Amino acid sequence: MREAALLLTGCGLCLGSTFPLQKLAAAAGVPPASWVFASTLGASLLLTLGAIVKGVPPRGGHGAYYVIAALVSFVLPNLIVFVVIPRIGAGLTAVMFALSPIMTLTVASLVARKLPAPLGVLGILVGLAGVLVIIAFRGDAGGADATLGWVLLGLMIPVCLASGNVYRSHNWPAGADPLSLASAINLVAAGLLFAAVFASGEGMTGLAMVASVPVLIAAQVLATGANLAMFFRLQHVGGPVYLSQIGYVVAAVGLVTGTIWLGENYAPATWAGAGVVVIGVALVTLAQARASR
Repeated sequence: MREAALLLTGCGLCLGSTFPLQKLAAAAGVPPASWVFASTLGASLLLTLGAIVKGVPPRGGHGAYYVIAALVSFVLPNLIVFVVIPRIGAGLTAVMFALSPIMTLTVASLVARKLPAPLGVLGILVGLAGVLVIIAFRGDAGGADATLGWVLLGLMIPVCLASGNVYRSHNWPAGADPLSLASAINLVAAGLLFAAVFASGEGMTGLAMVASVPVLIAAQVLATGANLAMFFRLQHVGGPVYLSQIGYVVAAVGLVTGTIWLGENYAPATWAGAGVVVIGVALVTLAQARASR
């Protein structure tokens, strides 16, 4: 479990560090599909190079798995993140990731058609109570337009992440190497996002805007690539619910960097709601640990 804990911390730090970068890119006028495409393409090229060097290049034969995993796990949540960050703030967006363990347990229970243990149900209810506190006392939430609609859109982030966690674990190709899968899925995600760039009307103008912030996109690519390399290894050794605990670290990093680096201000009730979410996640994690004994 030591390897899993180190991977969890590394993933959370890398992912959490991308939120300020994305908010700064949005403030610079970079459109969402172009930014997410460029960062995904850069990260996928790094992963592919690593897979080739390791001797496990991306394999064909799992096209449906790659497309579904790419769309649900990476394309949709990343687009949502980029769209909502200017409205609700980097910190509150990061808190949405803290809900992924709760959502993962919920989705896993629905797929298995089996209720979680009572402690798990309690954790889900406590976590949702924390979210309601955050929504009720969100104020400007460090963003420009933290209306209920934008916050609800932000809540789709953990729904996508949870669905992706469960799907990837349940359908993991036999004998597949984590780095090879990470490379293949993100190459497919980059292809889907490239189509989205032109379907959305951003086109070459949007890509040129990405090129106008080279330091931001380079930092985003490095952070994303490092996160994904560890992410798939963590899923392989820790499973979907343990993987979803990345939300702990992401929420902490996002709130701290949003407050210190970006000058976001959150009401005491928002911090209290985030604390309630953490308690709910801890209960869910404890329930999962007991179930695995």
